[in-house]
Amino acid sequence: MRDVTTTVDRTVERAVDLRTGESPLPEVDLAELARVAADLERRPASAAIAWAWERYGSRMILAASFQDCVLIDVAMQVAPEIEVVFLDTQYHFPETLEYVETVRRRYDLNLRVMEPLVEPDDLWKIDTTECCAVRKVEPLARALAGADAWMTGLRRDEAATRTKAPIVGLDVGRGIVKVNPLAPWTHDDVDLYVADRGLPEHPLRKQGYPSIGCAPCTNPVAAGDDPRSGRWAGTGKLECGLHGWSTP
Repeated sequence: MRDVTTTVDRTVERAVDLRTGESPLPEVDLAELARVAADLERRPASAAIAWAWERYGSRMILAASFQDCVLIDVAMQVAPEIEVVFLDTQYHFPETLEYVETVRRRYDLNLRVMEPLVEPDDLWKIDTTECCAVRKVEPLARALAGADAWMTGLRRDEAATRTKAPIVGLDVGRGIVKVNPLAPWTHDDVDLYVADRGLPEHPLRKQGYPSIGCAPCTNPVAAGDDPRSGRWAGTGKLECGLHGWSTP
């Protein structure tokens, strides 16, 4: 396994608002994050959440896609008051919106729903990258305003773009810390956890949708195929832009 402790030892300087002279972003010690990430590789997901909650508290949000509720379930055992953010793109499957309500009621979530600043349109037919930008990336930016960290359910086995994702690291594009407690987990780990904890499952999971995004851009996947192959099928696109990676 790559030794993440070899990350360059320096502190990222805070950006300064030229109008006020104040820094809107926290200082981030990359060496510290590397040490924490290396330690958390050997510990359960709950340890990553506990570390992040102790460090950032209410200055951190948990962004959930609600294709499952594994991260939420783990987080609620550690920090039940954490703010959970759901990006309502206006194009989710009805089953996803129903599932959001199911999970919200189960955990009495501190849930914040972010909507885009535009009305429904056909942009997804023309430019999926721009559509994701206005319906996912921009709403998340508003949700993260004033935050020092955010937490996601991203896993390394989901896509080639995610194989080196650290459990804790710097979100370079946003200048804040990003926490991925489930990064080392596999698809089988998720299934075992769901069964062991008796978690509610997204209604579409048993209909061939292992990865669930917006309805117009998500197709069912044949057994044995890449779980994310149903997302933007045939376009070469791998990511929506929330995680900062470019696509082929």
